[in-house]
Amino acid sequence: MTIIVKHLGVADYALTYEAMRVFTAQRTSETPDEIWVLEHPPVFTLGLAGDAGNLHSPSNDIPLVQVDRGGEITYHGPGQIVVYLLLDLRRLGIFVKELVSRIEQSLIDTLADFGIQAERRPGAPGIYVSEQAGIPSEWIGAKVAALGLKVSKSCSYHGLALNVATDLEAFARIHPCGYEGLKTVDMQTLGIKDNMDIISQTLIGHLQKQLISS
Repeated sequence: MTIIVKHLGVADYALTYEAMRVFTAQRTSETPDEIWVLEHPPVFTLGLAGDAGNLHSPSNDIPLVQVDRGGEITYHGPGQIVVYLLLDLRRLGIFVKELVSRIEQSLIDTLADFGIQAERRPGAPGIYVSEQAGIPSEWIGAKVAALGLKVSKSCSYHGLALNVATDLEAFARIHPCGYEGLKTVDMQTLGIKDNMDIISQTLIGHLQKQLISS
């Protein structure tokens, strides 16, 4: 199975969102799966189940975009690795719940490669910092990665975001996952100094391993 990986650099959110929708609507059973790796300029996105009130401190400099993925409100911006998974789930033989689990595992494994222990949290999609030596107590339980998917005719789009060295002040303007007081952290704050390219390559490797293992 071949998955085409495209590195798109810094890409406008609205244009990328529309490109995903068009790609998914036009694909056939022969269309190869693709993984898009990119960063976005600052933007808040609100999922189908989202409450706009969870953007409690709006910014004139950061737009809010309503989208068709699952999940609540989140922030995308420079210093965050965003990965969109344009996959034919029927062809891969993966159900949505299992896909979510595999994405989560790829994030957990990536963070482990850089010395950060992380975990799932029931009822709050995303990946969270586990209790461990060397991590300040204020960051235990903080959210370090988010995910949200849309599935149309057994094909997925949207994906995940891993905070590497992003603007944590922007996250303070929202209630992540709709939870007031939920902290968000990035890898740089946790002491990781590796660059985005190295971390991105590691993450894509784990994602491909998780998807190909189907």
